[in-house]
Amino acid sequence: MSYLLRTLTKKEDVDSIIRDTIDKLLVLRFGRSSDSVCLQLDDILSKSEQDVSKFASIALVDVDSEENQVYLKYFDITLIPSTVFFFNAHHMKMDSGSADHTKWVGAFHRKQDFIDVVEEIFRGAMKGKLIVKCPLPPERIPKFQLLFKDV
Repeated sequence: MSYLLRTLTKKEDVDSIIRDTIDKLLVLRFGRSSDSVCLQLDDILSKSEQDVSKFASIALVDVDSEENQVYLKYFDITLIPSTVFFFNAHHMKMDSGSADHTKWVGAFHRKQDFIDVVEEIFRGAMKGKLIVKCPLPPERIPKFQLLFKDV
């Protein structure tokens, strides 16, 4: 399903979409088109794109592209898929009960979960917040362990 969504392979493309998306939430999925969990998330994103199109834009970022490695390091993306949110070029964070509020790691369980998260982040962004509370119940939030390198 990744062919239905805009795929960014160059750093300039990522920079411009972050900079040029105004008054809409930007959803960037970092991952690979060959990964099964990424494909599951891509299916949910493509099915949801029409429903959230009035207040959100969705794009995919290729983690295998050499030019995009700077974003992988900046957002500390070690697990894929990872989804990062922006509003008016500001990085939006979400408290989902994990130690990492900067991104959503893993796939959403269903389409409505993704829509709920996007709506909540958009509402918070419109109120001037940079971090919002996750609207999903804990059992529908993917669990992962943070591994710290060179600490």
